[in-house]
Amino acid sequence: MSAELKRTMYRLLHYPPQAAYALGLGPVFGRLVLLLTTTGRKSGKRRVTPLQYEELDGKIYVTAAYGLKADWVRNIQANSRVEVRIKQRRFQGKALVITDPERIADMLELRLKRHPRMIGMILRMERLPAKPAREDLTALASKLAMVEITPGVELNH
Repeated sequence: MSAELKRTMYRLLHYPPQAAYALGLGPVFGRLVLLLTTTGRKSGKRRVTPLQYEELDGKIYVTAAYGLKADWVRNIQANSRVEVRIKQRRFQGKALVITDPERIADMLELRLKRHPRMIGMILRMERLPAKPAREDLTALASKLAMVEITPGVELNH
């Protein structure tokens, strides 16, 4: 799949989760998708990005398909303070960008175990088998970035 087609698909999928949260449907969409608010590194404006996530040991993990080139990742590199909406929860947190392929591959394995159809589809888009070998995941992980968010202050709804 071409990079332009991937970018177009991403943009089309970007807005429905934001609308769903705005309409009070966060508990439905929030099973798989959170809303991450970063501060624009150049504009200083709030930027909202819907992302698939995993919650593990009290922390939130999101993976960037475009690695360190993703705008939201670059925003975090400039300012690690973020706001997160998951289901009915809203909180501030501190984000840490992770580029270690082994840690990212570990998360891909966990995500594949928890969401085999969804992650399998993503893997097929990357021309990988639905049940990839560890070395396949590590190779893919070397192109990605992951962000670990440590929750902080809960915000009012």
